[in-house]
Amino acid sequence: MDFNMKKLASDAGIFFTRAVQFTEEKFGQAEKTELDAHFENLLARADSTKNWTEKILRQTEVLLQPNPSARVEEFLYEKLDRKVPSRVTNGELLAQYMADAASELGPTTPYGKTLIKVAEAEKQLGAAERDFIHTASISFLTPLRNFLEGDWKTISKERRLLQNRRLDLDACKARLKKAKAAEAKATTVPDFQETRPRNYILSASASALWNDEVDKAEQELRVAQTEFDRQAEVTRLLLEGISSTHVNHLRCLHEFVKSQTTYYAQCYRHMLDLQKQLGRFPGTFVGTAEPASPPLSSTSPTTTAATMPVVPSVASLAPPGEASLCLEEVAPPASGTRKARVLYDYEAADSSELALLADELITVYSLPGMDPDWLIGERGNKKGKVPVTYLELLS
Repeated sequence: MDFNMKKLASDAGIFFTRAVQFTEEKFGQAEKTELDAHFENLLARADSTKNWTEKILRQTEVLLQPNPSARVEEFLYEKLDRKVPSRVTNGELLAQYMADAASELGPTTPYGKTLIKVAEAEKQLGAAERDFIHTASISFLTPLRNFLEGDWKTISKERRLLQNRRLDLDACKARLKKAKAAEAKATTVPDFQETRPRNYILSASASALWNDEVDKAEQELRVAQTEFDRQAEVTRLLLEGISSTHVNHLRCLHEFVKSQTTYYAQCYRHMLDLQKQLGRFPGTFVGTAEPASPPLSSTSPTTTAATMPVVPSVASLAPPGEASLCLEEVAPPASGTRKARVLYDYEAADSSELALLADELITVYSLPGMDPDWLIGERGNKKGKVPVTYLELLS
């Protein structure tokens, strides 16, 4: 108990000394040991990394889970070390509603059949979203969270310890300065009654006392300087490790982009397949809608390349008399043929269309009266109609 009381008293004394030094520094009444410029830059870089990592982490969580209540629930489960329950995505819930509606309204009617098809696609979209959230959480959110909860806490702890070591060092410097000033005063200022033996003895005793105080202050300063230098080196090494953190976060960012690209590519394929299926259904209105893509411009092929529109139905867009046209008997025009690169795979809906493979080159041209959203494509001896939105015109 006696040892604990002594330690408590010692800790209280150190805390009081640091508080006094900190207060005097704030009021400009004490000198402060400044860190070198490189160290200050490392501190600023670390603070910036921590702040932006927090913002990116929070906003990514919002992107993956827009519902704030669901985010709070997941946070509580993680803090309690419990498994987060599986949650139905919005797409899967919509698919269930559509399937139930088709079952009640009649699965054999055109509306019911379409509801079933759309429900299947929405279910696939929901599954793709679930996979994307899971992959992004593991490959991107978890490393960011580990940095904030692990490495950054260690850095913050060592920075606080360095701050305490600096306060101790500056307090020792102030104590030594005061002791030297008192020693010099005791040595140089004569006593007006120093001729008296008693006063002479007292003056000599004071000088010796301040000598001892200076020696003690110098020893404490050497110890404080050593501890400060050691802690500064430890903190410097941790701060320089921020560069490795950036490299790790860069790799995680690439993984996040990869997973997001995969997710949107899956969504596009699912919706494209759904659009094709709906275009073959009798009584659907796929072909009557306005095209999702802008008209093809021969001067801006990049616009077509960057757009992934809904492909209209062939049967609904074919002008009168074109459906009965035999493509084998059609000769290409003497001028107006162009080369085109295929952007995406395309499965022919019927014998009048030409199936396409991504990145292949074909020859395309248009015929008088032909729908502007379609061209005639040739590949070797094969010929058929191809959708413009799947092509990038080259020359």
